[in-house]
Amino acid sequence: MAQDTGRPLRLGIDVGGTKVALALGDAEGRLAAHRRIPFPATGEPRADVEQMLAAARALLDEAGCGAGGLEAVGISAPGPMEIGSGTLLNPPNLPGWHHIPLAEWFGAALGAPVAVENDADAAALAEWRWGAARGTQHAVYLTMSTGVGGGLVLGGRLHRGAHGAGEIGHAPVEWDGAACACGLRGCLEAYVGGAAWTRHLRAEAPEAGRVAALAGGRDAITPRHLLAAAREGDDFALTELARWNGYLARTIVWLAMVLSPEVVVLGTIARAAGEQLCLAPVRELVARHLWREEGQAPRIVAAELGETLGERAGLAVAALAAERAGGRTEATRAAR
Repeated sequence: MAQDTGRPLRLGIDVGGTKVALALGDAEGRLAAHRRIPFPATGEPRADVEQMLAAARALLDEAGCGAGGLEAVGISAPGPMEIGSGTLLNPPNLPGWHHIPLAEWFGAALGAPVAVENDADAAALAEWRWGAARGTQHAVYLTMSTGVGGGLVLGGRLHRGAHGAGEIGHAPVEWDGAACACGLRGCLEAYVGGAAWTRHLRAEAPEAGRVAALAGGRDAITPRHLLAAAREGDDFALTELARWNGYLARTIVWLAMVLSPEVVVLGTIARAAGEQLCLAPVRELVARHLWREEGQAPRIVAAELGETLGERAGLAVAALAAERAGGRTEATRAAR
């Protein structure tokens, strides 16, 4: 049973297509209580949100903290969303969610300031506050899961751009290249995203090869089987991984040239591949294609937060809500 820590608590919520992660924590990201619940979206947004609110209230009870004791709420959710208002526009993996004022609904129910951010941006904030990018001012986070997501922290602040920045997965790495699920061609996601890579591997892997054998058949291959075969030294797996690393490195080079981040944090597939299969080869490729000035190449590291990333992503967004509420309070005091 979690106990009330005596510190002001914040609620973080990470909304996925199949599950929701919830956490109560303090300003330093220390968890007081957390849980995950299945979340098959019903197509009825109000009912879906009530399910999340019920889980949030149960977590508050577990921690011995009523809703009135909440300092702030942060929600990490799939886009697209309206920047600043906390309204989800039409998330592909949440059917029926059209222009849903998520921040407004949660604020009314819990009586606390609420912030909502794109899930990749929220993960970038979490790694910057408490993970592999802590202590930096300029950081890039990249996740290669089903698709490719990205988040930018520049000058110590989340960078959103005019219409939402960080869509690194849909920057082209090949003109008129492979078709991407977004409708464009040649996007990074079409080469290193988990869904696209899975389709490619199932089409290209030898029927009698090691990757297919580990998967129990070519039609069951996933990147996990490719990585396992690469660790055994399988030629096809190593060739495919080199191709994957090459596209990732190509992207990091232009990020380094344009943004000059101190660190690039890599999650999901890259983190699973590890130092020998991914991080070291990618660093070598990036260094080969940058100018040789001291310090120009960013550090390229694996994400640190692992299984708790979703919970901490929500808490990182709650930190934004707390900061905004504090700023409004200070402004009110100054006006008096």
